[in-house]
Amino acid sequence: MSDALEPEQLNTYFALMEAVSLLQHAVTQQLQAEGGISYVQFELLARLADSTGQATMTELADGVVYSRSGLTHQAGLLEKAGLVTRGPSAEDQRATVVTITEEGRALVAKVLPGHIEVARRLLFDPLSGKDLDVLGDIMTRVRDHMRAEPPRSVATRRRPEQTSARGEQRDGSR
Repeated sequence: MSDALEPEQLNTYFALMEAVSLLQHAVTQQLQAEGGISYVQFELLARLADSTGQATMTELADGVVYSRSGLTHQAGLLEKAGLVTRGPSAEDQRATVVTITEEGRALVAKVLPGHIEVARRLLFDPLSGKDLDVLGDIMTRVRDHMRAEPPRSVATRRRPEQTSARGEQRDGSR
């Protein structure tokens, strides 16, 4: 297999990345203007509002594809704003459960119409029904292919090898 992408692959890759960046930028602006929240905060709140109202930090990290430490920080900001609460799981004391508050649900309800309008205008308006079916099928296959690997939250954390000031490992090797 060649190390380079074919021209069609490269064009498709850049078109996808540019479209995602443009959509993410517009959505981020809308969420900040209407709700004072970031995209990842909206995604966390929306996932909680669309489910039983609670999830473990690990479930949220896997769902939004975000680092554990980043998610902890975002959940802390949301908790400080009164939009979620955090506490130990009744089933597993090692797990932390995040629960959306009524204020969190109200904020999702407030920003959701504008969020839908941006998504519709930028992503769905230029597509026919057939285009939407094809794009949905393609993106589902790509997502499922990417998600076939274990989620980041179950990956073991690597510690950097401890080295001395001279760059030697603890056993004296380089």
